[in-house]
Amino acid sequence: MKRMQFKINIQAPVSKVYQAMLEKETYEQWTAIFNPSSTYEGSWEKGEKIAFIGLDEEGKKQGMQGIIRENDINRFVSIEYVGLLDGNKEVTEGPMTEGWLGAFENYTFEAQGQATALTVDLDVDDSMIDYFQKTYPKALDKLKEICEEG
Repeated sequence: MKRMQFKINIQAPVSKVYQAMLEKETYEQWTAIFNPSSTYEGSWEKGEKIAFIGLDEEGKKQGMQGIIRENDINRFVSIEYVGLLDGNKEVTEGPMTEGWLGAFENYTFEAQGQATALTVDLDVDDSMIDYFQKTYPKALDKLKEICEEG
């Protein structure tokens, strides 16, 4: 597993970036870069379970199961991955989960005047490094577009 980091500066206040990143409607827009059917089920509240899901090529629900370890509003969000979703089945052990269990995805929001410096730290299974190097910056560009429009 490798820790990857992505940074972007967005010309919008921290509260707007935080809201756009997590609110379901805008979350689905920026994460559509990863999967056009991307969404989540659950809560962003500290200690709560959350599932990041999308449909695979056959239309089957797939995704990651996480626990919100920290949610300091407008400052920091930490997600620990604790399993996968295979259809409606939670998978918390075995070969499918080996590269992800205990991985974290952290969002840090820093005000820079009226702008926001957003940093994403992500633990990635070695087999997914190239994918995230190409895809995560595009997703953050989409988030920037959402936050700066209007």
